[in-house]
Amino acid sequence: MKQITVMLKPASSLCNMRCRYCFYADVSSLRSVSSFGVMTPSVLEAVLQNIFVDLSPGDTLTLAFQGGEPTLAGLDFFRNVVRLVNTYGDRAVHVEYALQTNGLLLDGEWCSFLAENRFLVGLSIDGPSVFHDANRLDEAGKGTFQRVMRARQELNRARVPHNVLMVLNRQMSRHPNQLWRFIVKNGMDYVQFIPCLAPLEGGDAVHALTPIQYATFYTQLFEQWFASYQSGAYISIKLFDDLIHLLAFGQCNACGLLGSCQPQIIVEADGGVYPCDFYVLDQFRLGNLTQTSLRTLYESSKMSDFISRPEEEKTLCPQCPYRTVCNGGCPRMRHTVFYTQNDSQCGHRIFLDHSMAKLQLLASQIRHSRRLDFN
Repeated sequence: MKQITVMLKPASSLCNMRCRYCFYADVSSLRSVSSFGVMTPSVLEAVLQNIFVDLSPGDTLTLAFQGGEPTLAGLDFFRNVVRLVNTYGDRAVHVEYALQTNGLLLDGEWCSFLAENRFLVGLSIDGPSVFHDANRLDEAGKGTFQRVMRARQELNRARVPHNVLMVLNRQMSRHPNQLWRFIVKNGMDYVQFIPCLAPLEGGDAVHALTPIQYATFYTQLFEQWFASYQSGAYISIKLFDDLIHLLAFGQCNACGLLGSCQPQIIVEADGGVYPCDFYVLDQFRLGNLTQTSLRTLYESSKMSDFISRPEEEKTLCPQCPYRTVCNGGCPRMRHTVFYTQNDSQCGHRIFLDHSMAKLQLLASQIRHSRRLDFN
């Protein structure tokens, strides 16, 4: 039985916000075609046909929609997705839906649809308004915090399961305690921080996280999180959960966590396929899913070349005591948020030096609890 995730960008790089640090605006600007517009019904149908042709009974398929802003494709687009899945999908294949959104278009009608079809929603909120509105602006240059929080109320009202995604930029990294209080106050049970990266080909990196800021932020946040966990109030912080799961069971739940790329299927609005969301670039295009099956693209030499491309090892890695749970980290983040410019320090190692004993304690407790469940 296979578990496959396909990320679709139904509105390409189109967006109704102008976030100051947007990584996909940076990536798409480096392509010959920056935006492929909105995915047409014919492209969508062909893409889904070429996904399902390689699936078997018992498989699990996750269709994850990102952007740009995927809701710009329109609610009817997503209704059509569900209709086509029901048409072409084998009932023995379990299909799950996920949507990452800025929330500006979410209203009662949207949320009813998302609830009815069991979408898992990721909502982008960069903490309190003082941080969120500094960078997450609409097309008129106005802050969006209040509108996004209203969208979260709509999600809660419709009982749509959702998590919160925060882009950890330089300004936010200085205020881990304030961010933690915001998370707790607003009942945010599932939170993922995404380190803000420098532009792919250099340029203005004023918002990008530095290795020392990464270490300081996560070290302080971990202490808040650990105290809360010990008191019985668990909040999911994805990095901590991923590390504990890795230590407890030796299973990696996040691409790049062990320093190597895992094959991904990223589908742009024209059906073009790429191996990583960080590298949706012309030189890494694998082919087109309207013309080629999912398996063919997944097993292509271009995919293998991308996954196995050589990476320069940093001087701190060979003797690092955490190499087995890091191995240099995600290649895209490795050169921006892990290592200082002169390779004298690694932000991730500083964090692990501080937190590893407690992470191992929790991993041991969870492993023991799992054994009891089987007895």
